[in-house]
Amino acid sequence: MPQPFHPADELLPPATFIKRLLAMIYDGLICIAVLIVTTWIYTMLAAWIIGFEQYKALAASGKLSPDPLLTSVLFVVLFVFFGYFWTKSGQTLGMQVWRIRIENPDGTPIRWYQALLRYLIGWVSWLTGGLGYVWMIWDSEKRSWTDRISESQVVRVPKAP
Repeated sequence: MPQPFHPADELLPPATFIKRLLAMIYDGLICIAVLIVTTWIYTMLAAWIIGFEQYKALAASGKLSPDPLLTSVLFVVLFVFFGYFWTKSGQTLGMQVWRIRIENPDGTPIRWYQALLRYLIGWVSWLTGGLGYVWMIWDSEKRSWTDRISESQVVRVPKAP
């Protein structure tokens, strides 16, 4: 059984919409860096496999874009990035800065299946113009679509004594 972040009887308040949004912006900048590095590694591997001269010729002729394999790799890399942080500490780097955390209602870290649900529904939430996140403003429990579907919650982490 995973170690809880806090006692089960300790109820932490839900994270505010603004803190969640700020953490998303911070994490978005980190994601851009992760995607750039991943794309560079992918490009170097592809050029090495095909041959650097032939790869240059393909790039010059415009036959390399769009690349569905690269898109799939980037999608998976982002999931692994978020899934790792969410399942280990409940916090990405942006969430640590704004002192918020994803956890189960009993205070334990979420599982990989829940992380996958959060990740996929997160894309749906953004593709609907952010409605899945704005939803928490009207929700009685202050939960977004990702919280509801994954049966988890985003809470405020108290300051260390």
